[in-house]
Amino acid sequence: MSPWKAAHPGDAFDDIDTPALVLDLDAFERNLARMTQALAGTKMRLRPHAKSHKCPEIALRQIQQGAIGICCQKVSEAARFVEAGVQDVLITNQIVGAKKVAHAVDLAARATIGVLVDHPNQVAAFAQESEARKTMIDVYIEVDVGMGRCGVGAVQEVVNLAQQITAAPYLRFMGLQCYHGSAQHYRQPEQRQTAIKQTSDIAVTMRAALEKLGIKVERITGAGTGSVALERDSGVFNEVQSGSYIFMDADYAKNQQGPQDIQFEHALFVKTAVLSRPTADRAVVDAGLKASSVDSGLPVVWNKPSVQYTKASDEHGVLQTEQANDPALGDALLLVPGHCDPTVNLYDELICYRGGKVEAVWPIAARGASL
Repeated sequence: MSPWKAAHPGDAFDDIDTPALVLDLDAFERNLARMTQALAGTKMRLRPHAKSHKCPEIALRQIQQGAIGICCQKVSEAARFVEAGVQDVLITNQIVGAKKVAHAVDLAARATIGVLVDHPNQVAAFAQESEARKTMIDVYIEVDVGMGRCGVGAVQEVVNLAQQITAAPYLRFMGLQCYHGSAQHYRQPEQRQTAIKQTSDIAVTMRAALEKLGIKVERITGAGTGSVALERDSGVFNEVQSGSYIFMDADYAKNQQGPQDIQFEHALFVKTAVLSRPTADRAVVDAGLKASSVDSGLPVVWNKPSVQYTKASDEHGVLQTEQANDPALGDALLLVPGHCDPTVNLYDELICYRGGKVEAVWPIAARGASL
């Protein structure tokens, strides 16, 4: 952690030290409102994914806007949000190991906690721990809908797991996790439509097999920022887990928008400064690999199409420029991160500004919560 703060509430935006993670509150609030409006009048529940922001203040604002709770990816991440007052958390990852299972059941004694399973041993571990504690916990079966990552793919596997869950006295079978993460970044609208149609068809097949046996499927949950309108209109999903919509990033900006897509805007930036101008066509900024994730591509310089971020090392970002004096030494720039989620995890605080002034500084309390 830095020995001093990059900014304090009331500071001028120009005085924010660099590199810093900054949030345009006006754009952020418009994104919140657009998602609320997009789901209004439908049966869709919004359960935004907090791995995008890891910030309790943001989660509480999402809940104030109508979200029923949040998703987390790790048990330790969920703990941070429960401590902050979030009362409904779905952990969208498999939980393996006695310590993690015990921690999840501990949280379930304080809030509504959901977990995913795709193997009988996971069900058995939660059945044993929840019965020993006499604590109810929600359980969802993850279905592999095309990602090739976690989840079961056969109908009989889903049936077997559901029967095992419903037989356990302190496990509450809630439904199916059908998240197609890869589809979020298919560039063409038609590609996303095809992928989510296939996802929905798989979910319908699994649900029908369970309901035929009298097993109620209360929720089919999934969806991300790139496909949320498709799941909303599918007639199959009743809960969406979009996370990046509040921030957006350079990778999402590469998606071609379809007529049904919801238009979100960039709200999250890395403020950086030019620390060297060694040549007429090269500038170097103080935001490199430790300031912005590049797993989904390099950051983009905001509102300066003539300046390109071309290379990153630990503490340096190299820019290609068309003019020798723009940007000049000491100039501040805003970068749109290539991938917002891992970029947020590089920082302790989110500096929130409105206009030319810092309005708040929000701790990224779940940063590094990886257990």
